[in-house]
Amino acid sequence: MGLPKTPVLTTDCVIFDSGGRVLLIRRGHPPYAGSYALPGGFVEIGETVEEACRREALEETGIKVDVLRLVGIYSDPARDPRGHTVSAAYVTILPFAVTPKAGSDAAGAEWVEDWRSVEIAFDHAQILSDAEALLRAPPR
Repeated sequence: MGLPKTPVLTTDCVIFDSGGRVLLIRRGHPPYAGSYALPGGFVEIGETVEEACRREALEETGIKVDVLRLVGIYSDPARDPRGHTVSAAYVTILPFAVTPKAGSDAAGAEWVEDWRSVEIAFDHAQILSDAEALLRAPPR
């Protein structure tokens, strides 16, 4: 499915457990079918990007997230081969690991200890790197 000619708003959710593992999904559909990616997806009319992040995390992994911290806005027109998408990326840390259950359009969901050792779709490796740097930064 192609995207409209105007930019589309999406959200990406970086979810860490207390041990530093990150929750990744396996994409069920092109582009990047079968590849690791962050939970996330399209923001629906009438919802905030934070609501979309929580909804997508729950739909794709079965995990409910609450507190979200903005990582950044990702707007490179080439970040999605289907068309121009702009993503608001958020990070959260769960106090304990919950067993994920793939749902929605995710073919799988799992905790990954060393995300740098796996290939990740889109620009999600950059988002993960930025999220880690944000969490390491001293509070302002």
